[in-house]
Amino acid sequence: MEMLIITLYFAISMAIAALLASLAWVAGMNSKNRNKLSPFECGFDPCKKARAPFSFRFFMVTILFLVFDVEIALILPLGILIKYSDPLMIMYTALILTLVITLGLLHEWNQGALNWQ
Repeated sequence: MEMLIITLYFAISMAIAALLASLAWVAGMNSKNRNKLSPFECGFDPCKKARAPFSFRFFMVTILFLVFDVEIALILPLGILIKYSDPLMIMYTALILTLVITLGLLHEWNQGALNWQ
């Protein structure tokens, strides 16, 4: 009985996948103009040189997003640890981590790295 259910789920999944693939193929048949056939490279023209100048400001903002994402990834598990450890120690750890990240952000702001000019 269990194999029958697994086989049925597999068959239904394959049927849905085949149906969606055929619908995409049928819907895409009639739209073949020059713009649709050209590759899309994240807003950049693919025929130009690959070493286009890139603003350092974009890089700095990306690094700041990355730092704050890592901070969130480090702080989120601390909520689970409150049950198993000293809640005051967990709060101090989160506070120190947030304080260090905030001081780094203030330093970057003070140095002018976030000015968009």
